[in-house]
Amino acid sequence: MITTIPLHSTNAFSKTFLDYISGESTLIPFYGLAPRIENFSSQLISKSFSTEKRQVLFDALQNQYQGFELSKNVSKNLEALLKMHTYTVTTGHQLNIFGGPLYFIYKILTTINTAKQLNLHYTDSNFVPVFWMASEDHDFDEINNFNLFGKNWQWASEQKGAVGRFNPEGMKDLLDSLPEKINLFEKAYRTHKTLSGATRYFVNELFGEDGLIILDGDCRELKKLFSDTIKTEIVKKTAHSFVQKTSLELEAIGYEAQVHAREINLFYLEDGLRERIIPILYTYKINNTDMVFSEKEILEKVESEPEKFSPNVVLRPLYQETILPNLAYIGGPAEVIYWLQLKEVFVHYNMPFPILMPRNFALYINKGNVSKLSKLSLSIEELFVKEEELKNDYLVKISKGEFRLDAEQEEIKKLFAGIKDRAGLIDKTMEATVMAELQKSIKILEELEKRLKRAEERKNETAITQLLNLKAKLFPGGGLQERSDNFMNFYSSDSGFIDKLKAAFDPFNYSFYILTESD
Repeated sequence: MITTIPLHSTNAFSKTFLDYISGESTLIPFYGLAPRIENFSSQLISKSFSTEKRQVLFDALQNQYQGFELSKNVSKNLEALLKMHTYTVTTGHQLNIFGGPLYFIYKILTTINTAKQLNLHYTDSNFVPVFWMASEDHDFDEINNFNLFGKNWQWASEQKGAVGRFNPEGMKDLLDSLPEKINLFEKAYRTHKTLSGATRYFVNELFGEDGLIILDGDCRELKKLFSDTIKTEIVKKTAHSFVQKTSLELEAIGYEAQVHAREINLFYLEDGLRERIIPILYTYKINNTDMVFSEKEILEKVESEPEKFSPNVVLRPLYQETILPNLAYIGGPAEVIYWLQLKEVFVHYNMPFPILMPRNFALYINKGNVSKLSKLSLSIEELFVKEEELKNDYLVKISKGEFRLDAEQEEIKKLFAGIKDRAGLIDKTMEATVMAELQKSIKILEELEKRLKRAEERKNETAITQLLNLKAKLFPGGGLQERSDNFMNFYSSDSGFIDKLKAAFDPFNYSFYILTESD
């Protein structure tokens, strides 16, 4: 069963994000076209991508897919990228082991469904879904763990630098410790020499039939297409001033900046190393190393080895749009917000700003938890509150509010109001005394209500425990399920899980999905 609720009803999204999807006028100057399917006609006109770039992209992808089994749809979409009427819609993510939280899957499915709908709507063009692997990211702590079967599993490694280059051989102990073998990940991590290769393998296994193209930006040929921008960033430090200006403009109208630009928004990249490039007088130092370049030397390095320069969060979107015939980026709430800081950078480089599309959001409830909801006479919407508020609301509901003394408080307030008026006629100074006695009476009632509430809790202890256990299971750590649970919690017992999600999600419906299993 599929139901949706407004995103603002979940209490899980920022004001900036909610204002973006609702079309708040103050945010309109910070992006291009709103995420509606009819706006793609204009986006198609604005995006041009040369045959030369298409050939470089095709060749790079062919090389990256060497040794991988391709579905007919992936092969077809690869070939289609050579044609001028083919465009991409893209999502990207870190290389979380085992896929990390559920939203990893949700982002990809939203992208696949977006391409599918665009192909139906704009029949003169072709649309290909792309997954961008954030292989150059170096924050290992963000990707080295996942939550499966009620436990957090972690990969310990001393490797440094871009995580896509890590050797997953050290994951052997983790794989051996899992309570059951998962063939998908056994093959991914035991038979590939890099984390990028392992991630490409399992994402291709899951979504190859959907024609999903998996792209690794850590690529010499693709970096060559971006080398002019790399040089400009080093010499002129262009992005910093534009992002800083936009951030101040956003803050002036009440929105917080999501990212902060550096003077140079590039890292220097080698095996085991990804460090910031820091300008010092007329030289460029690689942070935490002894490497220092003159301007001439570093520009020559860009020319000869562009693969050694890695864009950070500020420049990565521009790199993406430079090497892809892309129309839209599908991202999570934080991603959509930080893209709003980048529009002026795109304007400066005369690059069309992609349509920013929020991914689909969902809570998946299996049969067992559906049954528990029914026994507690709860709707799922009632669970989208903090634990204490949930417990209080539930007690009021099942007791019909019998422990509440609100009415009695109102009666006492009326009673004392009359006493205060009479006392004031006799002696004005008595009014304060009467009000003080009122406060004492209110406190007595409040204490009595607390005792009655505790008695009600004891009386319904089993139901309250079941309620809080259900809340903890569906909202791990008090947050959304999709930000914690791994998809294998569902996929391992239901191989149709991903297909069900794909059938349920509408990429242009910006609501929160509640998906419940039925008999």
